[in-house]
Amino acid sequence: MTIINVNYPVGRMTVQQRSQLAEALTDAVLVPEVGQYCPPAREGFQVHFTERPKDYMAIGGKLLSEQPDRDVITVNILVMDGDWPNEVRSIVISNIYKCLTSILEVEEPSPNWWVSFQVIEDGSWGSRGGVLSILDLVESGVFTDEKIQAIRKNMLPE
Repeated sequence: MTIINVNYPVGRMTVQQRSQLAEALTDAVLVPEVGQYCPPAREGFQVHFTERPKDYMAIGGKLLSEQPDRDVITVNILVMDGDWPNEVRSIVISNIYKCLTSILEVEEPSPNWWVSFQVIEDGSWGSRGGVLSILDLVESGVFTDEKIQAIRKNMLPE
């Protein structure tokens, strides 16, 4: 289960771009998380888009309304504890930037596009009316055998 929060100034994205990003950002995290492209696994992902007025965002201590040329986007990814070594996190972050540049039709990411990746430790994710662990989900049929082994090794150390 994953939450992806995308924050940007009002008017930065069209409805069509948000629609494309919802799917692309989901898959950008999904494939590294479960080990394969698996559309049924998308049900465990939420993407939230938040538009903010330019006078509600600041860079360098100055409101964006005072800096009209700044292209600012933040993407915050929250994932359940599982198998997230630094190299996998790096793949996810790279995937996010590729999705943004492609769908927003720019050559390269703005220096003010920031992506953060946060692992929520086991026992701290609530769903279905209680606490949920990635270990509750590994037998759902969406994870590869290799990914299941890696998650169990990380979550159930000997």
